[in-house]
Amino acid sequence: MNLVKLLSDIEKADPEISERFSFYSRRNLLKFGSNLLAAGIPTVVATSLNQAFAQATTAPSQAAIDTANFALTLEYLEDEFYRIGLATAGLVPASDLAVINQISKHETAHVALLKSALGAAAVAKPTFKFPAGTFSAYGTFLATARALEDTGVQAYKGQVGNLVNDKGILQVALQIHSVEARHASEIRRMMNMKGWVSDPTQTTFTQGGVNLKTLPNVTGISEDNLRGAFDEPLTKQQVMAIAAAFL
Repeated sequence: MNLVKLLSDIEKADPEISERFSFYSRRNLLKFGSNLLAAGIPTVVATSLNQAFAQATTAPSQAAIDTANFALTLEYLEDEFYRIGLATAGLVPASDLAVINQISKHETAHVALLKSALGAAAVAKPTFKFPAGTFSAYGTFLATARALEDTGVQAYKGQVGNLVNDKGILQVALQIHSVEARHASEIRRMMNMKGWVSDPTQTTFTQGGVNLKTLPNVTGISEDNLRGAFDEPLTKQQVMAIAAAFL
């Protein structure tokens, strides 16, 4: 695939696209597309993501950069977790290998996307540690995957407020957030669990400043169903407390 020709074709289809390369340079887009293709990510995906980057016209705020680096750190963790799991002989059964391998590819793409969006501001990958036994039994591996994916979904939700004025990074975060939610649901199904979270320790039912239990149409809906209908956001402090075991 000739990426220079590909980008030229995109510019022909959208003459204004070059004006939107002020923050995400043409060189960076080509580099990112090359990395995705080398990793085996389909061309259409690489093209789509490069087009998304071109929407940004101003550099993001420091708050947005910090939030994106927070997300990048979590994606580094998930990426390494699945890589180690797949590299551990006999850990992932053949019946689940295709799914785990696909999730791993997604996490690799998430890291690439965030690093490209951040450019020189991207944090370096930390050195991670995993609790003893994480990769010794498949049940433990899946339980860890569930914890990471559930936490990731709630972490992205908890940081949206820091990105509302930075549309470029907000778009990147939302693209990743929805896929992380699908990962969490798939891992839960693989563990014969519900695809959504219903945490019995959750005792508050407020979403967007509204107490769900006071709404007129929720009569007869159990607290368990109310908990499962909405994900609670996690603050950065709460997420880091969970991630501390891996740092």
